[in-house]
Amino acid sequence: MDPVYLLVAVGAIVAGFVQGLSGFAFGMVAMSFWAWGLDPRLAAALSVFGALTGQLLAVFTVRRGFNLRLLPFVFGGLAGIPLGVLVLPHLDMAWFKALLGGFLAVWCPVMLMVRRLPPITVGGRFGDAVAGMAGGVLSGIGGFAGPVPTLWSTLRGFAKDEQRAVIQNFNLAMLAVTMATYAGNGMITRQMLPYFAIVAPAMLVPTLLGARLYIGISEARFRQIVLGLLTASGIALLCSALPVLLSR
Repeated sequence: MDPVYLLVAVGAIVAGFVQGLSGFAFGMVAMSFWAWGLDPRLAAALSVFGALTGQLLAVFTVRRGFNLRLLPFVFGGLAGIPLGVLVLPHLDMAWFKALLGGFLAVWCPVMLMVRRLPPITVGGRFGDAVAGMAGGVLSGIGGFAGPVPTLWSTLRGFAKDEQRAVIQNFNLAMLAVTMATYAGNGMITRQMLPYFAIVAPAMLVPTLLGARLYIGISEARFRQIVLGLLTASGIALLCSALPVLLSR
């Protein structure tokens, strides 16, 4: 097998399991593999495609109904997606990954060390919309719709199932719109199709296994998993970005 195809498959397998378990993070986990050997635009398109595929699987495996708290996130996210798509061709991906990875690698362990965070009560729906807009921008850049809204809903003190409902449905909406925008802008090319054909079957079983595992975990364990995954994703992004920056 071509080493590039193997890299795509391994990234999809690991990221699919993580997304099935947590409801987000496909893009960040997959990018920690794909950043080493794929063109940034191809990696971004595969990230959005894989994350969207995972969310569609989750609709049938981890069903979470509509929650009114979702609306500000979605409205903000829809405003953010065009900005992310507009910025993507001009973005220095190494600096982007270093800054995002550094933030997650520093802040999430702090949250992990604090056993009981007092929930944030200020901001309300406006704060939710801002978090959603940030998620929309990051979705347009490369399918990273989940991290900021997930972190915000954790700080807001959402219960496990409520957080899953908001993030799962938010990600599904953002990724569907992002994928349609990519296709409309001509970012999806015929040469990318073989890679899409690898990602979908590679992530299928791991995503279903992760979703099955999610059902049996407690509130506290879910919070630890979410923050742990965000920390690991941040470290992985830093590890992929720093060699590039240091070589300049």
